[in-house]
Amino acid sequence: MTPSVLFVCVHNAGRSQMAAGWLTHLAGDRVEVRSAGSLPGDRVNPAAVAAMAEVGIDISAATPKVLTTEAVQASDVVITMGCGDACPVFPGKRYLDWALEDPAGQGVEAVRPIRDDIEGRIRGLLTELGVAPA
Repeated sequence: MTPSVLFVCVHNAGRSQMAAGWLTHLAGDRVEVRSAGSLPGDRVNPAAVAAMAEVGIDISAATPKVLTTEAVQASDVVITMGCGDACPVFPGKRYLDWALEDPAGQGVEAVRPIRDDIEGRIRGLLTELGVAPA
């Protein structure tokens, strides 16, 4: 069975989109990837798009999506990024909270270390899921 991962941050515009981009890039179709926000923004953070483009990952077509209970129920692993109690909790799911700096309103220089931190966490997650990175 294909493991599924949901990334959640408040606006679904920066951290969760970069994490989804990394996981899709490194796992391909071997992991089902979702991302959402409790208060989704109107577009993905341009600095996040630019920082990801620097490493060859295009997230420019991504759009912030609202967090639904269905998305949480359909996921094996739910990774929150600073949304606190806005994320519904269901028994039997694995929850991780990644304390990542919020890239909102920051330039690409400030977003690069967040991007690289996320890459390392995604590689660790793939190891835990038993999925070899591409």
